[in-house]
Amino acid sequence: MAQKEIRYKNNRFKLSYEIINSNKNIDILILHGWGSNKEIMKQVFSNELNIYRQIYLDLPGFGSSSNDMILTTKDYANIVSLFIEAVKINPIAIMGHSFGGKVATLLNPRYLILLSSAGIKTKKPWSVKVKIATFKLLKPLGFGKIRELFVSSDAKGMSHEMYETFKNVVDEDFRDEFAKYRGNALLFWGKEDTATPLYTGKIVASLIKNSNFYPLSGNHFFFLKHAKFIGSEIKSKVN
Repeated sequence: MAQKEIRYKNNRFKLSYEIINSNKNIDILILHGWGSNKEIMKQVFSNELNIYRQIYLDLPGFGSSSNDMILTTKDYANIVSLFIEAVKINPIAIMGHSFGGKVATLLNPRYLILLSSAGIKTKKPWSVKVKIATFKLLKPLGFGKIRELFVSSDAKGMSHEMYETFKNVVDEDFRDEFAKYRGNALLFWGKEDTATPLYTGKIVASLIKNSNFYPLSGNHFFFLKHAKFIGSEIKSKVN
């Protein structure tokens, strides 16, 4: 594991990363999803993508990477872009799971690999709507501490900066960003995914002109059991 310090908007970010197969000539950058880290992605894909130099990065605020700033998805993309320059890599492909898929899309690589990417707004379940409505009612009355009862499980235990960042990114509509992408995309999706449902993957596939869509069995972390197939498809198309 290595660390690179990046300066962005007068803030310092200590980014933790790891490079696998440093002797290979083709770079692939791999980004995890919200609440996750590089270790999960490395364990799943390091053996399956062995023809590439793989760069695994903890996004700011996750894993061993720091963050003391309220960020947007665009900020994340800008920081990762500075990281790419700083460590002197040239990723021909960028893979992103969930939130990492939005960051990868903004980086506009030659090959975009999305694993159940976020970016298509979905209707909130009724239970979530009730929680939001109740929180809005109680907040003016001074019941600030009750927030922990109502925030998403993805947001509990976060610092103020990361919670505000979460609110910035959780319900973004990335349709325009997906439609602007002009490279080659490989889209892998979990058929039983409830966080980014299969129909959202079909929408993304319809927006990206040069895309291949692969529905696979499993939930939001479907790739844990399909790494070999995903790796095989990537190796056959990314070169």
